[in-house]
Amino acid sequence: MVHRIIEWSLRNRFIVLLLSAGLFVWGYFSVKKNPIDAIPDLSENQVIVFTEWMGRAPQLIEDQVTYPLVTNLRGLPRIKYVRASSMFGMSFIYVIFEDNADIYWARERVLERLSTASRSLPQGVTPQLGPDGTGVGHVLWYTLDAPGMDLGEQRALQDWYVKFALQNVSGVSEIASFGGFQKQYQVTINPDKLLYYKLRISDVINAVKSNNNESGGRKFEMSDMGYIIKTDGYLRSTQEIENLAVANQNGIPVRVSDLASVQMTGESRLGIFDQNGEGERVGGIVVMRYGENAAAVIDKVKAKMKEVAKGLPPGVKFDIIYDRGELIKESINSVKRTLIEEMIVVSLVVLVFLFHWRSALSIIIQIPITLAASFILLNAFGISSNIMSLTGIALAIGVIVDNGIIMSENAYKHLAEKYEAWQKQSSAQS
Repeated sequence: MVHRIIEWSLRNRFIVLLLSAGLFVWGYFSVKKNPIDAIPDLSENQVIVFTEWMGRAPQLIEDQVTYPLVTNLRGLPRIKYVRASSMFGMSFIYVIFEDNADIYWARERVLERLSTASRSLPQGVTPQLGPDGTGVGHVLWYTLDAPGMDLGEQRALQDWYVKFALQNVSGVSEIASFGGFQKQYQVTINPDKLLYYKLRISDVINAVKSNNNESGGRKFEMSDMGYIIKTDGYLRSTQEIENLAVANQNGIPVRVSDLASVQMTGESRLGIFDQNGEGERVGGIVVMRYGENAAAVIDKVKAKMKEVAKGLPPGVKFDIIYDRGELIKESINSVKRTLIEEMIVVSLVVLVFLFHWRSALSIIIQIPITLAASFILLNAFGISSNIMSLTGIALAIGVIVDNGIIMSENAYKHLAEKYEAWQKQSSAQS
């Protein structure tokens, strides 16, 4: 079979050259399409289910949230196993699917099961899916350089302007905010006053919840004029919360201000984000969507940042503190430089040792064609151009050249033997 292929190739050199050129062109465009990243994505094919039930102990979270969800999610198709962890106020469940399962198909299956599993959870507890990213999806970190702006205003600017703008970038799964203070109204209840008025904490909570609402009315006509009536009941200041009535005793309303103090403050924090020892900063983490091109996503985010920066307050600007794009460029350029150096050295070695330019050319021309063809396979198997894959290609150059040298040497040997036999036959005839 091999002899027939060699014989056919020798008789149809033009077709072989044309097929090689076509393979090289196909490989060239595959190089352009292949996603680029610095490190390979070795994370498992998983869907994260996050459930929040603040103020509850880990054991209660485990018994009433984690265990019911895990038992319901285990029956999903194409699932490998389910991991779970419970902590104070939060539950994390990691549903690991088979490697060849489509991630978005897996997320749909999990959502379908959660719609029925939620019935067994405590009232007000709603599980939600994590972002469709991977463990290496954090491609860009940034902070807001905002001198003179307090941390609460910076966090509000990040959450209500920057985050929404950057989330619209193609390939971005989530913008995770960090640092600063998340503003909230805090009601600090005095237990002695509760005992005096014979009330409970739940009475104060229900009073605030029921009064922080807005309901619609209806349209009515009067004197050939149409009027629309609605109620405006959302709380907008500490004074409005203080004036809310919790109960009525002897015709006198008991207000929130009689039982507690109300103030605008920040949510309790477990840590801070300090940058270079210069003080706290507010910023965000760009999480890349599953299977996207990291280099392309980073470029799109940076372009969007330039647009967003036009709407920031005077003096506020972005400060990029981690950019995988720079790491990608340096890594890829380093491997490319190594590949080029290898190709040049190998070509010189082949020319020097064979000392036959046609044989050397047949070996050297295999290198770019084989490299281009390897990217066709990389795209077919969904493998990105990263340090590991490109290093493997660099190591394979030696194997490519060895095969070419062996084939050339073998052909030269057989030709020499045929030439020697022909000379002997010619001498005998003469």
